[in-house]
Amino acid sequence: MNIQTILEAKVKEGFLALYNVEIPSVEFQATRKDFEGDVTIVVFPMLRYKKGNPVQIGEELGAYLVEQLDEITSYNVVKGFLNLVVSDAFYLRSFNAIAANDTFGYDAPDSLDARMVEYSSPNTNKPLHLGHVRNVLLGYAVSEILKAAGHKVYKTQIINDRGIHICKSMLAWKRFGNGETPESTGLKGDKLVGNYYVKFDKEYKKEIEALCAQGSTEEDAKKQAPLFLEAQEMLRKWEAGDSEVVALWEMMNNWVYEGFDVTYKNIGVDFDKLYYESNTYLLGKDVIEEGLKNGVFFKKDDGSVWCDLTEDGLDEKLVLRSDGTAVYMTQDIGTAIQRSKDFTDLNGMVYTVGNEQDYHFKVLFLILKKLGYTWADQLYHLSYGMVDLPSGKMKSREGTVVDADDLMDEMASTAGEISQELGKLEGYSQEEKNELYKIIGLGALKYFILKVDPKKRILFDPQASVDFQGNTGPFVQYTYARIQSILRKADFDHSSPVSAIDMHSKEKELVKQMENFPEVIKQAAQNYSPAVVANYTYDLVKEFNSFYQNVSILGEEDLNKKIFRVQLSKKVAEIIKSAFSLLGIQVPERM
Repeated sequence: MNIQTILEAKVKEGFLALYNVEIPSVEFQATRKDFEGDVTIVVFPMLRYKKGNPVQIGEELGAYLVEQLDEITSYNVVKGFLNLVVSDAFYLRSFNAIAANDTFGYDAPDSLDARMVEYSSPNTNKPLHLGHVRNVLLGYAVSEILKAAGHKVYKTQIINDRGIHICKSMLAWKRFGNGETPESTGLKGDKLVGNYYVKFDKEYKKEIEALCAQGSTEEDAKKQAPLFLEAQEMLRKWEAGDSEVVALWEMMNNWVYEGFDVTYKNIGVDFDKLYYESNTYLLGKDVIEEGLKNGVFFKKDDGSVWCDLTEDGLDEKLVLRSDGTAVYMTQDIGTAIQRSKDFTDLNGMVYTVGNEQDYHFKVLFLILKKLGYTWADQLYHLSYGMVDLPSGKMKSREGTVVDADDLMDEMASTAGEISQELGKLEGYSQEEKNELYKIIGLGALKYFILKVDPKKRILFDPQASVDFQGNTGPFVQYTYARIQSILRKADFDHSSPVSAIDMHSKEKELVKQMENFPEVIKQAAQNYSPAVVANYTYDLVKEFNSFYQNVSILGEEDLNKKIFRVQLSKKVAEIIKSAFSLLGIQVPERM
């Protein structure tokens, strides 16, 4: 039990005993560094229930707590703040309980309801890019954090494998590909298909220019260009099940899936269930029919079906066109309902999608509530901002979009350059160095992106992210590796808990910081924010480095203190590793 829980109960009891008044809650804050104390009670809010001098009330409460609790050794009052000194014995007991718990911070697996987290969801006409990187890192980290908080979690993506944009790549390959394959070119399948999407665009623009030169307006030329018309015809054939078009579609999509799998493996994310738009794009129509009967939707004179959300502060939303064809909203309604059927224990979903879709998800969630689905109350749009690069820092082959594989290679390369400059890797084989560069580079990328609140736009600077100082992934990784070095040098038995020592203030601060880890996981899960975990880890590492610089560990002469400090260091490393695993980041044993 943490000290605030113990104090809250005792302060309420004391208030009743001293003043015959019940108070509903107690406000705590960290003790300011210029005053003695480990925890501070704010007296001012109590004046609503008991009029009086806040200093006097603080004095009387402080005296009561020292008398009643072995955990409190002394107190001081500054204006309306009661600063309490907590005994070394309490923090030692607290630490020993933390050290003995192999899954400290984590709730029991599957003790809370099941959630589905959707992330990535790319188009099969090009490789994953920088925008997808933030998406997959957020989605994966939120999945792991929800799991750590006790939820059962299903990770999923819906792959956008149909539509005119997919047909553009197919048509360009058919026209200009000369039968080339990933095997014949040595290219990853997603990159090969992406090249044909770019090729389509180039040839399409040429046709538009030619038509404009003949007197067409640009708008007409875009609709009349032969390539575009042929792509539309290909989509019609695909929807009609034309065997030749479907075979081409399957072949090229499989190339892309294989390419995606390599990228996902390299970035360290996975999925439990895949959905494909080619299977889901017709879902939802039956739900619309049912909703019409129940009055959730209404039909306009032209036959189109709408949902009136004006009373909810939104507008009217089209859910079925007048010709009976679906819109994106229709299939999103249908897909959500299908998922609840596929996973009957599901009680909520998280959609990791950019903030340009904020309105779409407001509407989707509201419609699902109106349709009567109880799990609709647990739907969440994990909305995130764009990722920008400093101009000229990194360019893709087309000079516009940075592809995910190139970004990861660049990060490993940057980590290598900086590590060599700092001379950190003497005595490593080249193979060990290359593996470490990947761990540092990918850790730098992930941490830089995940430490920022998802809603904020990010300016990602590869060079700054690999800094070994400051709030960066490598700084945290380096501290973990430093602790491993201490543990390797600790050539004495440090396995048994220490029962009594005088604690250094830096040791107490470190234990206090550790105690927060379970609450940090809960907060991160409630807010769907990996940034909460990332910034907690940085604070823990800063606290450890302050301890390391001010307190002798292996040089301590008192054996009990030395054992305790090694144990303390070991548990800090375990929490770093545990927290970083929630973010999908590895920690190296040596650096």
